[in-house]
Amino acid sequence: MTLYALIVEPFVDYGFMRRALVASIALGLGSGPVGVLLMLRRMSLVGDAMSHAVLPGAAIGFLIAGGLSLPAMGLGGLIAGLSVALLSGLVSRTTALKEDASFASFYLTSLALGVLIVSLRGSNIDLLHVLFGTILAIDSQALFLVGGIASFTLATLALVYRPLVAECFDPGFLRAVGGRGSAYHFLFLFLVVLNLVAGFQALGTLMAVGMMMLPAAVAGLWARSLPGMAAIAAASAAFSGLAGLIVSFHFGFASGPTIILTASLLYAASLLLSPSGALRRLFPRPHLAG
Repeated sequence: MTLYALIVEPFVDYGFMRRALVASIALGLGSGPVGVLLMLRRMSLVGDAMSHAVLPGAAIGFLIAGGLSLPAMGLGGLIAGLSVALLSGLVSRTTALKEDASFASFYLTSLALGVLIVSLRGSNIDLLHVLFGTILAIDSQALFLVGGIASFTLATLALVYRPLVAECFDPGFLRAVGGRGSAYHFLFLFLVVLNLVAGFQALGTLMAVGMMMLPAAVAGLWARSLPGMAAIAAASAAFSGLAGLIVSFHFGFASGPTIILTASLLYAASLLLSPSGALRRLFPRPHLAG
């Protein structure tokens, strides 16, 4: 088998492969930088909780539309995710519970409620589509949504980059100089939920956060500056989408899990080969070398 037949031919011959590739690249461009900020805020598991919080809204949209309707499920998922974010923040500010504990409580409730709602009116196939996504079934409408969310995310991050970084590293300083830290925090959570809504169309609610956190972890091992981490995260997410689609096409694997496993392999390789990886620690360079 030639290199052309292995890598290029699937995307030339099949429109669904081209759409899946564009969707995965767009997801990487939007979710990668957001994942880096989540990781730097030590909110990685909060991102996982938010991905499950999208489920009941998507399930209600599924019920209202009578099937797998992208606009209804996307809007429902956005409302549900933002509601959980607001309720978790409210609980953490009015009770003794920390924000991560309230997120965990709400996400478990959301996950169970979403599965129950889909099970009431849908089939097991519908439930699998909602939980694990159908990236090869993405149509033009879904592609425009994913691309629009990625474009909006990048534009918003460019506009509020400095206050987001300040709120990330030192929220007390931002409050001291009169900055609206809470507003920027909510804006950031809005971007997280928005990208999870885009991700669940392709990867399902259970794995959408994978395109955020695994590339961000890879970037954290290779780069030392925030712009460098954002670029590496976006590039590794896009590469995971490309490689995962090629492997799933030739071996008949499920596309979504293959993409996430490809990102996991990149992370494992980075753990070994990166400047702060295991091999560098086992075989350090001589003192003052280089």
